[in-house]
Order: sequence, then C-alpha cells, then structure tokens
Amino acid sequence: MVKLRTRPHTDAAVVGTARTDRRTPALLSRLRRGDVAVLDQIDLDTETAQALVDAGVVAVVNRAPMISGRFPNRGPAVLLDAGIVMVDLATGPEGEDVLAAVSEGRRVELRGGTLSVGDRLVAQGRELTADEVRRQLGEAESGLTTQLHTLTHNSAEFLRREEALVLHGEGLPRVRTKLRARPVVVVSHGPDAVAELRRLRRYLREVKPVVIATGEGLPLALAAGLNPDVVVLDAGSQDLPPAKSMRTCRDVVVTEPAGGVRAGGAGSERFERIGIRAVPMQTSAATADAALLLADAAGATPLVGVGLRATIEELLDGSRDGLGSGFVTRLKVGPRLVDATAVPMLYSGQLRARHAYLVLLIGLVAVAAALASTDVGHQWAMDLHHHLSHLLGGRLS
Repeated sequence: MVKLRTRPHTDAAVVGTARTDRRTPALLSRLRRGDVAVLDQIDLDTETAQALVDAGVVAVVNRAPMISGRFPNRGPAVLLDAGIVMVDLATGPEGEDVLAAVSEGRRVELRGGTLSVGDRLVAQGRELTADEVRRQLGEAESGLTTQLHTLTHNSAEFLRREEALVLHGEGLPRVRTKLRARPVVVVSHGPDAVAELRRLRRYLREVKPVVIATGEGLPLALAAGLNPDVVVLDAGSQDLPPAKSMRTCRDVVVTEPAGGVRAGGAGSERFERIGIRAVPMQTSAATADAALLLADAAGATPLVGVGLRATIEELLDGSRDGLGSGFVTRLKVGPRLVDATAVPMLYSGQLRARHAYLVLLIGLVAVAAALASTDVGHQWAMDLHHHLSHLLGGRLS
C-alpha cells in the first residue's frame, strides 16, 4: 500500500498563471514557479509528476483521470507529497474541452475543483485529496494482472518486429566512440537521475566510462559536469536538445521506424539544417533502451543505468510506447546492466599513490618499533643518536 502524506482540506484558493498544452513534454519545458499546469495525461506517471514538482507549480488541472484504475500509478502520490493541489476530469463550464476553455498565460484562481478568471468560471473538475487517491490506488491494484498481460503482449510484439536487431544486432549503427570492453553509463531522465549522478561522482571521475545520454538525459549529464560521448535521440520528438548541447557529443544517434532518417526523409533534414551529423538507428525502442542495445551489441561492460526503470511497477508506471522495449531490453542485456544505486556499494575507489605511501610508512613505523624493543635495535638507536649528535655539533643530548 502506498503511504500518502495527508494534506488538510482547505477552502483557501490557489492562484497562479495558467500554462496549457496537450503535449506534456512541451508544457513541462515552459513551466515556471507559481504556475498552474493544465494538461491532458491519463495515469500521471512518476517522472512527469516529479518534473511538475521541480518546476514549482502550485496546482495541476488534468483533462484526463489522474488514476484510471488500470494500474497503481504513483504520479498523484508524488504531487500530494509536494503539497500540490490536483484536479482531474476537468471540463469547461458547458462541458467543452478544458484546454480550449482555459487561456494560456491568464491569471487563474483554483478553489476546490473550480477554476476561475476573476469572477468568471472557466473550468471545473474533481479535486483529489489524499483519501481519494488512496482509495483509487487500492482499487487499481486489481488492474495489475491486466497490465501484466499487456506487458507480455507488447514485449512479444516488439520482439517479433525487431528480432533481427535484438537477437543479432542487425541494423545497429556504427559509431566513432569505442565501446568494446569499456564501461558505459547510460543517462536517462528518471525521477532520481540527479541524485544517482551525484552518488556516481567518484566512479565517473576515476573510471572515466563512456557516457551515453538520451535526449532528455543530456541536460542532466551536462549539468553534472559530464561531456557525453553519445546522445540517442527520438527523431519524432518535438523537443530536441539545443544544437549547442548536441554538438558536444562525439556521436548523435537518431532512432526512427524504418524509412525515416536512413531514407533521407524529414527526420534527416531536420538535423542537417542545424549542422548535426545524425547516425540513424532503425528501431521503435525507447531511446534509453536503444542506448542499452547499442552498448551491449558493441561489447561494452558493465552498463550502468542512471534514471532507468528497473522494476515491473516502474515499467508499468512509464510510457505505454516503451513498455515492450523496456522489458525485452533488460532481458537482453541481462547481467551486464547495473543500477546506478548499486555502484557506490560495489565500487570503493581506486588505490592512489598516497594510500600506498601511507601503508608503507605505517609498516616502517611498526618494524622500527619492533626492532627498538630488542637489544640489537636498542644498540642501533644509540648509535644513530650518537651519529646525529656528532653531525649537529652536540646539540642532541
């Protein structure tokens, strides 16, 4: 059972600037502290919820249900823990689309489940309290069986479509970065990615692994002081990293279903216009999974995952599109994949020269102490004292 922080019910209004967009990634990039996010996303996932928290929004208004009951998604619990007001199943006053009813950039007031601009009602929905979220998540537990069937079906379909790539490595691009027999860190945009990168600082500094970032993980890697060697992008994404960031990478790999980049279509021209040499990878896998498959096929080991989903619950809580590829990829890379949270427990750091000198000094002190306790050692000490006294003109007495 998910433990939720109870937020006392209050009639106080929440006031902020409305930001609206049907494309959640585009909305997240425009949010500022104090905004009210108006979106359309069924089953709010953990990653999106954490991004909303990080942006500093005061409320989230959703056209779709926050929890549909298909599975116990954890996004609403993240918002509750951060004290963010949530309203779902929102519509306009006459039942119209809430995204059309709420104007971008307007100052809005949210009280209960009612959204107003001045004295005018513009939207209304259901406010989600901790008790309501707890009840819905409990009911959603029964949907896990259905979702597991969906997981196995999507995985089988992905493997059927991409058997040659997954099992035989056919169609994988050749990159300039050397990967064989080298450690690789794959950076994606997961809820704990920033904290995981912080815990990996010693490993990154001393081992100097190859760094492969996804499009969403690239800003995190750069902010952590890393210069990724490879970035893996989705050609269909509307929100590519800035060209300046992409140019810091030795290789830019672009995933797209067959017939896109390789055929010289719109995807290829999109990168050529900004002066980026894009290497095509024909796959429908999520970018993080494509990065793992690329490194695994090249013989890299170990593979350290930052911000990757590792459990069944986390896979179900993510994007429906990447459900099959995520499960199959983890079966494929198998024991080569290490979660970033485990690395500090497995890696204690390299032996440095000062460590060796310290051990040598301690050993010499121990030997000297042992010799001094013998008659011979005592005589040596007396002789040494006599010689030093002679050299220093009798100042040792």
